[in-house]
Amino acid sequence: MAIRLFDSLTREVLELRPSDPDGVFRFYTCGPTVYAPAHIGNFRTFVINDVLRRLLELEFPGKVRHVRNLTDVDDRTIGQARLEKRPLAEITAKWTRLFHEDCAALNCLTPHVEPAATGHIREQVDMIDVLMRKGNAYRAADGSVYFKISSFPDYGSLSRIRERELKVTNSVFDADHKDDAGDFALWKAFKPEEDGDVHWPGPQGASEGRPGWHIECSAMIKKHLGDTIDLHSGGVDLLFPHHENEIAQSQCCNGATFSRHWFHSEHLLVDGSTMSKSKGNYYVLGDLVAKGYSPMAVRYALLAGHPRKQLNFTLDSLHAADSALHTLRAFEKALRPALEGPARGSPGPSGLFDEVLASLRSDLNLPAALGALFTAINSFDVRRASRADALALEVVKSALGFDLAEAAETGAPPEILGLARRRWDAKLARDFATADRLRAELSAAGWTMLDGKADFRLERSRKA
Repeated sequence: MAIRLFDSLTREVLELRPSDPDGVFRFYTCGPTVYAPAHIGNFRTFVINDVLRRLLELEFPGKVRHVRNLTDVDDRTIGQARLEKRPLAEITAKWTRLFHEDCAALNCLTPHVEPAATGHIREQVDMIDVLMRKGNAYRAADGSVYFKISSFPDYGSLSRIRERELKVTNSVFDADHKDDAGDFALWKAFKPEEDGDVHWPGPQGASEGRPGWHIECSAMIKKHLGDTIDLHSGGVDLLFPHHENEIAQSQCCNGATFSRHWFHSEHLLVDGSTMSKSKGNYYVLGDLVAKGYSPMAVRYALLAGHPRKQLNFTLDSLHAADSALHTLRAFEKALRPALEGPARGSPGPSGLFDEVLASLRSDLNLPAALGALFTAINSFDVRRASRADALALEVVKSALGFDLAEAAETGAPPEILGLARRRWDAKLARDFATADRLRAELSAAGWTMLDGKADFRLERSRKA
């Protein structure tokens, strides 16, 4: 059964398949802006995309190329660097480390490539040069460069922006220099009072400065995935203007379809309303771990709703997630003899969890998949379990990204789980130097990592 997913552009549920003869499925996810901790609303998008990545890996084994970027230069990162009076690179490195630790604690797969905007300035400048030569962009009086949306007749196709009044909120700086209110910045001229020491040589004829936010993704996609990709995903908040602008600048520059499929996940509500620090319902992963909830419970709760519908997150939902995970661990333990013992029963594939995978392949219907999972568990007699049944559970666990190993129940803080996951990934990649370094960091922090065949355990180090 093929993976079918709603396409935000055509508003239809379409089959996902690679376009290139090499059979590689090219998948891009918009990553975090690293100026502060990612909150659980951000992570709803990231864990949904992680399940999508895992499902693609099942469908096209060894043929998925996943790229997720880091936005490490924009108004917010520069503003944070100025606020803390520290170099931009130091600020973004700090928050990138925390993001990676949170991703590891939530058991999100590492992207195959994770480019940073500051590492691709040349690629961005090159794209802007092409757009200026083609007449799709113009230099403003102050040396900035803007994309001319009137040069792209299909502008608004993704967001249906032309079906309603075009409302654009711009700073006075933008309004003073743009030809049209809808035009957007490709390159921002250097302003010492705002940018500090953050600037690079600009496109031909433009001033020194820094890239606009939208061109970053287009340039990194072009370099690492090519002119046309198979799937572009992100939160619904990015649909306009970010993804709309990506389409315009990429297709004008490259002369090719930018993405063959678009997927957007809906917003997360907390206690029935949008997250806000003033409301007291704003959470990052560390906040919830400090309250005694495991990262796996957070992951489960974030996956409990359909990606295209708003999900209401509550602390009660974490209690329910803990209960569900307890059931899963007990079932896995009951099946363990069938997995570890001599092969018995039917040697063929198990149909125990077919409905779970079918639901995931049908527009990533996570509520139906979780419902089918527990229906199968509750109706199954474990005394009749075969090795095929146990292996089927392993596939489902992998697809959903549920880490049921003891490591998830040791009480290890997320930063320790993050180190352990990174060390496990390094070991699997045969990067033994990195694996040894991370093991030493764990040991210095007071934790011992015990490797098994399929996973690891963490134990607090015994005092000498």
